[in-house]
Amino acid sequence: MASVMDSVNQRTQLAGHNRLELLMFRLNGRQRFGINVFKIQEVVQCPPLNHIPQSHPHVRGVATMRGKTIPVIDLSLAIGKTPIEGIADKFLIVAEYNRSVQGFLVGSVDRIVNLNWEDILPPPKGSGRNSYLTAVTQLEKELIEIIDVEKVLAEVTNTKTDVSEDLLASVDDLIKEQHVLVVDDSSVARNQIKRTLEQLGLNIVVANNGRDALNILKGWAANEDPILETLAMVISDVEMPEMDGYTLTTEIRKNTRLAGLYIMLHSSLSGTFNQTMVKSVGADRFIPKFKPDELAGEVIEHVREFVSGRG
Repeated sequence: MASVMDSVNQRTQLAGHNRLELLMFRLNGRQRFGINVFKIQEVVQCPPLNHIPQSHPHVRGVATMRGKTIPVIDLSLAIGKTPIEGIADKFLIVAEYNRSVQGFLVGSVDRIVNLNWEDILPPPKGSGRNSYLTAVTQLEKELIEIIDVEKVLAEVTNTKTDVSEDLLASVDDLIKEQHVLVVDDSSVARNQIKRTLEQLGLNIVVANNGRDALNILKGWAANEDPILETLAMVISDVEMPEMDGYTLTTEIRKNTRLAGLYIMLHSSLSGTFNQTMVKSVGADRFIPKFKPDELAGEVIEHVREFVSGRG
């Protein structure tokens, strides 16, 4: 599978152009799933696993790779399907999400495809709240399902959203009057951010992807909605169907009525590449997901500046 991870630098150039590459894989059946190549460190045949007592049921064990141990999550089991059997001939997708590295056990790896984010669509409305899909796309007359990995990880790691008492004590009434637009295609990530910021007393408006967010903002601008007077910032994911966070930022900066909005990109994509992209597309800040106190601290600091500058 070494060829799967070739030319990483070329792949990173897709970001910011509303494009991505998906690694397609299968679990137990014929259905193909996808994961963004940019999050993947390597794809290997599954090494021997060591079982960890009292670990989460979806964690099949830990693998030792390059002197480090990483947890291995049975991705089929984690999304409510049957566990993957006979792991010796199965594959491990090693990926970094939310500042941690983990392996996803899959049945087989197909290939990489280059797509436009406009071709990546939200999951069907009938998929329900318990769905593990964050998006879908059509390829070769087949529906490719893109898994909400952040939901999987939140369930395995029991992600907390509580803000520390010290930070909450620093919040004043002026901060509590402001609005924040939160943009994320993952319902779990969206709710994590919403719950964190609501503890600060902020008014939160949510959008499911960049296109929805842009339409909301343009609607407010066209109607001269007073909410824009108290819209302190936009917090956006990077990877989203229909329009990614980099493109959303570019479109906001091109709109004379919206160009001055403060934009924070908040993504499970990590690394220095994101800091470079923040500058090139005109965003104000990037922080990786997900530490409630770090997010809350950044938001408090900016909203305070926003209120002070407006006064």
